[in-house]
Amino acid sequence: MKDDQYSLLKEKIKSNDFNSVFVLVDENTDKYCLEIFINKSQIENYKKIVIKSGEENKNIDTCVNIWKELNSQKADRKSLIINLGGGVLTDIGGFVASTYLRGIEFINVPTTLLGMVDAAHGGKTGIDFLSLKNQIGVFSMPMDVILDSVYLKTLSKEEYLNGYAEIFKHSFLTDSRDLNFNSLIKLDFFNDVDFIINKYSDIKNEIVKIDKYESNSRKVLNLGHTIGHALESYSYLSNSLDELKHGEAIIVGLITELYISNKLNNYPLDTVDRLKEVSLKYFSRISLKDSDLKGIYDLMIFDKKNDKGSVNFVLLDKSGKPIIDQKVDNDIFIEAFAYYSQ
Repeated sequence: MKDDQYSLLKEKIKSNDFNSVFVLVDENTDKYCLEIFINKSQIENYKKIVIKSGEENKNIDTCVNIWKELNSQKADRKSLIINLGGGVLTDIGGFVASTYLRGIEFINVPTTLLGMVDAAHGGKTGIDFLSLKNQIGVFSMPMDVILDSVYLKTLSKEEYLNGYAEIFKHSFLTDSRDLNFNSLIKLDFFNDVDFIINKYSDIKNEIVKIDKYESNSRKVLNLGHTIGHALESYSYLSNSLDELKHGEAIIVGLITELYISNKLNNYPLDTVDRLKEVSLKYFSRISLKDSDLKGIYDLMIFDKKNDKGSVNFVLLDKSGKPIIDQKVDNDIFIEAFAYYSQ
């Protein structure tokens, strides 16, 4: 199946008769993944563009450098960009492709678990602005997404497990008994990874099909992200907190927002307890002071789901169904973090 993906990729590139093909990598995927990709895809006559890795480089300066390189290499509207990397790289690469000459085709080849189950899908592209997550971007669907778990062998255990925050989230959004949270945690997170990648990325893709531009039902994919994105942004602004990976922040958001779901919607607390118990086997507990909570709460006002200055949450009801545009006051927000810290 994986080899079939590469055969189809080669056929698509040939049939579209692209004038030039660019492969976007960072210093890590250049070193560990590019040779694997070229050997499997057998792409010839490509041009490589290398950027710096890390969330701190997901900004307009990186985009300018890529645009300059495309321009100097005479990229035109019949050029293709292949984004080979994790979620940061596919976000940047998709945004650059979508805006260069008003849009050229791009393909995502995610090399992290987080990218394979979430970031590379759905057509959200963008960059951070003023240390706020994904403040600048456009909706633009990739021409294709290649899913190959071979790239996961290049990751550290910590980076590998970072993707499970989004997988946990997807398990709370499905009504399939075979894929819900209780079924997920019965799987082997390493040996069953191909099954996990395919099934849990499909959960996101089915939601996106219904609401491509996040006007309504797609908002459910932001479960855990109202608090999680604010915490992630805060970790980059704060001197008292180490910078967090996306998954590290989202798992905190997921636990706290499910606790809030219990308080407001009577969502089963034993399920929230189980999530906290399981997730803390893979993610270290983050120590937060009262001043940190105020900083996180203040940043939530910049969340893209908000309306008229009001913070909108995605919560679960007692049946496990997500509900959008929920209001949460500061007292319950503080209580949720007290629960997380116990």
